Amino acid sequence: MGERPRVDPFPENSREEDAGAVFVLQSKGQWWHAGFHLTTAIVGPTILALPFVFRGLGWGLGFFCLTVMGIVTFYSYYLMTKVLQHCEKEGRRHIRFRELAADVLGSGWMFYFVIFIQTAINTGIGIGAILLAAECLEIVYSNLVPNGSLKLYEFIAMVTLAMIVLSQLPTFHSLRHINLGSLLLSLGYTFLVVAACIYAGTSKNAPAREYSLEPSKLHRVFNAFTSISIIAAIFGNGILPEIQATLAPPTTGKMVKGLLMCYSVIFITFYSAAVSGYWVFGNKASSNILKSLLPDEGPSLAPTWVLGLAVIFVLLQLLAIGLVYSQVAYEIMEKKSADVKQGMFSRRNLIPRLILRTLYMIFCGFFAAMLPFFGDINAVVGAIGFIPLDFVLPMLLYNMTYKPPRTSLTYLINVSIMIIFTGTGIMGAFSSVRQLVVDANKFKLFSSEVVG
Repeated sequence: MGERPRVDPFPENSREEDAGAVFVLQSKGQWWHAGFHLTTAIVGPTILALPFVFRGLGWGLGFFCLTVMGIVTFYSYYLMTKVLQHCEKEGRRHIRFRELAADVLGSGWMFYFVIFIQTAINTGIGIGAILLAAECLEIVYSNLVPNGSLKLYEFIAMVTLAMIVLSQLPTFHSLRHINLGSLLLSLGYTFLVVAACIYAGTSKNAPAREYSLEPSKLHRVFNAFTSISIIAAIFGNGILPEIQATLAPPTTGKMVKGLLMCYSVIFITFYSAAVSGYWVFGNKASSNILKSLLPDEGPSLAPTWVLGLAVIFVLLQLLAIGLVYSQVAYEIMEKKSADVKQGMFSRRNLIPRLILRTLYMIFCGFFAAMLPFFGDINAVVGAIGFIPLDFVLPMLLYNMTYKPPRTSLTYLINVSIMIIFTGTGIMGAFSSVRQLVVDANKFKLFSSEVVG
């Protein structure tokens, strides 16, 4: 006898009454749209921290960790698409990470665990995107008006206002053109930064290069785990099921094509930014390579128009990143506040959407102004957020869904990845929190300077 079909544990999966699904996670996209969304979710200005990552690892270990993390995350995302497709074939199409985890693992607490981690990551990225975009505006302003009176919090208010306007785009699918622009912007500022690094490295004022690591073995170990956690955050994407939800069914094969597009961009941008920045600055590389190219004292190390254009590209892409990661919050809000029978643009749904999304962006903007050292916890986010969602859960979900034999290579690889990255996450969290404590004396609420 055949296996009895499983009952969908989530009644809301009959989507007719689910405004979060019908409105925000509208399923109309093609594979290339998923590629645009994935690229925006992964390839962001955090890649400009990769020379700093190499500073904590050195050439050999830096290349090794970057490559291994790339392979593991691609494999992880591939497994998750397989699990989602398997559930869809059984009549249980999951469009939310939390529902998928709770269904496959058969545990209600997983639903709340995933929603907690996702909310923390997505809200954190929303805050970070506003803060970094405001910093970019401040850089442009300070170069155009050297003695200007505007402060960081005023630029944060400007960016927040722009995000409030853009946040009214009603569906994830409606961001497809913005995210195509985001993909092109990521290539644009990467090429500009690489060109600037080559210029700086070959000029007569080239900085002295030193690639040695910390002399203390203990500090070297802590720096290595912090760097690995930053790589995890850079490769992180805790919203793959929500991105796959934007695809028109059937989704078979579409996400793999989107992943291949995304990882083609990753290969071009990640390695070129890491190599060029570390080659020029070595163990003096800043946590944002643009800061190394634009030192506080002395002239810029590359043509200012090149660096200015790169900063503007980064600023524009940060708006797209903030929009992508806010979609989970929006679908949660609309699931509770909207009435699917009234229509997406009816007054009944338009007014709550305007109010709730505006309040959400004001919340993110307020915390960006209050915590201008937010970039310093990038490694913590990677260790306690992205590592569980992107390096552990997908392997567990695959093993629970497909039940490969315990002696099979697939099972052993998946278990090994889970064990290795659980340990890495614990060590990374410890070393990252330690670094926060070390830097704590630099932190000031509502400061006019970004720390980290």
